[in-house]
Amino acid sequence: MKNLLTIAGSDSSGGAGIQADLKTFAAHGTFGMSVITAVTAQNTCGVTAVQNINCDIVEAQIAAVFDDIRVDAVKIGMVSQPEIIRTIVACLRRYQPRIIVVDPVMISKSGYPLLAPEACETLIKELLPLATLVTPNLPEAEAITGMQVTEKAQMRAVAEKIIALGAKAVLVKGGHLSDTADDLLFDGNTETWFPGKRIPTKNTHGTGCTLSSSLAANLAKGLELTEAVRASKAYVTEAIEHGIELGSGCGPTHHFVDLYRKAGILD
Repeated sequence: MKNLLTIAGSDSSGGAGIQADLKTFAAHGTFGMSVITAVTAQNTCGVTAVQNINCDIVEAQIAAVFDDIRVDAVKIGMVSQPEIIRTIVACLRRYQPRIIVVDPVMISKSGYPLLAPEACETLIKELLPLATLVTPNLPEAEAITGMQVTEKAQMRAVAEKIIALGAKAVLVKGGHLSDTADDLLFDGNTETWFPGKRIPTKNTHGTGCTLSSSLAANLAKGLELTEAVRASKAYVTEAIEHGIELGSGCGPTHHFVDLYRKAGILD
């Protein structure tokens, strides 16, 4: 069994963050471990408060895992402060995990800022160069590169810029496009497009966390990058199609569709 570590924030409603990551790892038949960088008070309607975790505790969590357990891949999500990012970077350089997937979480679906403005430059200069794969949506790609992206034709340019910043590969997610939802995978040499379909649902809470965690799991299991993206997109698409009606806002995606189907709970 592959062992996966998520370094991210906690979502009290269970739909995103650490909770979504661990569910995704389990759904892929991998063992999930966690380092919590922040505790958020949130539900399906939005985020109401955030408490960042002390850097010493973040470092201690990372050391506790790596000093005892083999880590086959790391997924990094919400890291909102420069000091936390630098702590994580120092640990990653020390332990040198083979696979690092970075989901550059900046703003919650409800619009709550999850990355301090002064932390963006730290993320770009210090964390991105360590990434095996970085998975920005279009607003995040714009924030990272300073380039506007409103149409599919502009996605290659921002992908090239992110590769130039040091990431080994980038998956630019096109869900914010007006006419399509196609994603672009670029590794500095080859671009691969993945068609995306729009699913008529509001229950999409945690999709970015779920996709990046699925990618980390599939890469750890030995899938080649293109195949990992294809498999992870299929997993997330089905999770969205069976999104859970929970709360009065945007419900979460369904991480265990296969398990529920085998148990006769889903058709």
